[in-house]
Amino acid sequence: MNTTTITNPIIWADVPDPSVIRVGSTYYMVSTSMHSMPGCPIMKSENLMNWEIVNYLYDTFEDNDAHNLLDGKGIYGKGSWATSLRYHDGIFYVCFSSNDMQQFYVYQTADIENGRWERSVIKGLHHDPALLFDNGRVFVFHGNGAIRITEMTEDVTARKSGGLDQLLFETERDGIGLRCEGCHAYKVNGYYYLFFIDWPRVGNRRRRVNVYRSRELLGPYENKIVLDDDMGYFNNGVAQGGIVDTPSGEWYAVLFKDHGSVGRIPCVVPVVWEQDWPMLGIEGKAPQTFKLPLPISVPKPLVISDEFDYVVNKLVLNWQWNHNPDNRLWSVTVRPGFLRLTTGQIARSVEYARNTITQRTEGPKCIGATVMDLSGMKPGDHAGLVALQSNFGTVGIQVADNGDSYVTMCIKQDGGEEAVDRIRYEASWIHLRIDFNFVDNIDIAHFYYSENGETWNPIGRPLQMRYTLDHFMGYRIGLFNYASKQSGGFVDFDYFRYAKLESLSI
Repeated sequence: MNTTTITNPIIWADVPDPSVIRVGSTYYMVSTSMHSMPGCPIMKSENLMNWEIVNYLYDTFEDNDAHNLLDGKGIYGKGSWATSLRYHDGIFYVCFSSNDMQQFYVYQTADIENGRWERSVIKGLHHDPALLFDNGRVFVFHGNGAIRITEMTEDVTARKSGGLDQLLFETERDGIGLRCEGCHAYKVNGYYYLFFIDWPRVGNRRRRVNVYRSRELLGPYENKIVLDDDMGYFNNGVAQGGIVDTPSGEWYAVLFKDHGSVGRIPCVVPVVWEQDWPMLGIEGKAPQTFKLPLPISVPKPLVISDEFDYVVNKLVLNWQWNHNPDNRLWSVTVRPGFLRLTTGQIARSVEYARNTITQRTEGPKCIGATVMDLSGMKPGDHAGLVALQSNFGTVGIQVADNGDSYVTMCIKQDGGEEAVDRIRYEASWIHLRIDFNFVDNIDIAHFYYSENGETWNPIGRPLQMRYTLDHFMGYRIGLFNYASKQSGGFVDFDYFRYAKLESLSI
């Protein structure tokens, strides 16, 4: 057996609320994606270290004004929250709740890598759900502080009529800011285990892993703190996630930690069973590196460059749209080798512009660049490259009412866009670039433009990136084009080129 070295974080990018299972020798993971579409990425690994995206749960899960960015607000920070992935009798199941819809969703498929998912919708919010299959019965554990158990039908499409649906227990209140949530449920060696995170106001005052266990489904449950560590990083606790075993019987936990504006990043830690308690880490610490007995595999990038050379009008899985796309208004085939974004409804800023296409950013540093043909733009159009979170920054072209073009760097100000710098631009092509620095929570982005792709001119001012809960997502880099006056203008992006930088200098 080969040996793989785990280096934490296993992914230095926003992959929050990981839920991991093993089927045979293959691991699968699903994570939260909120307002990004397609949503709930399915990732695959042979060794818990190297992951690749193989599928999504859905292209879109609702079709309404909020999900389509037509209501002036959108579903930022809402959409799909913490997901639970399970495999039972040949079927894969994923469930999550949506705060904006106040509904509980269950998806299932026999083919997790290539299949379409069948959806069931259940009224009512089941906060941070955890699926558990137990001797022919199916349960969902859910809640924040007040933890409930709800019994599902055997096919997991509805609540079971007359089944369990009750408060299971209340978690600790004293000295706790965020009470137990983020449940992951297991049955191991005759015990029911419920993994939670909580966030105390006393002591270390950071996320920690709090496990409740019982030999009986309905309790009584006892609890133990099984990990309280920040890996020496700004008191950001490594917490929220679950456990998974290897074919040879070792156990590991896949958790996440807050990491500034890049988002919530996943880590793997060893699990040692002590008196039937799953104790996480090595001597109570989440290690930076360690070895595990799983095969070495070739890493595949999470964020990629794209030359937009497509035969059919379908993008690779690394791209996600900000909210539901309008599929009439984008194409990678109408002009081969280019991504065309055509404007639709009028928008007041990039935050409310439909068809902004995004990928994650990655630490410690990364660079994204593009070049676009401006000849199809109309007065009032704004197109370019965005560092997207609530506190966004853009670099691109704005066309004035008289048809003059300006290369412009904008930031969010008072709910809209403020031009920090604006320079007359007469060429029909422009190169754009954003550099991201996430080292030690510096969280700075720099913006550049060029006429030839060789001589880069800084523009505007550095953006102080901030992770805010109204978006609840790490910074993404995106290509955008929207209209402020009239629809029908378009831009053609020739490529998107990306580099993740492991060194500390750009």
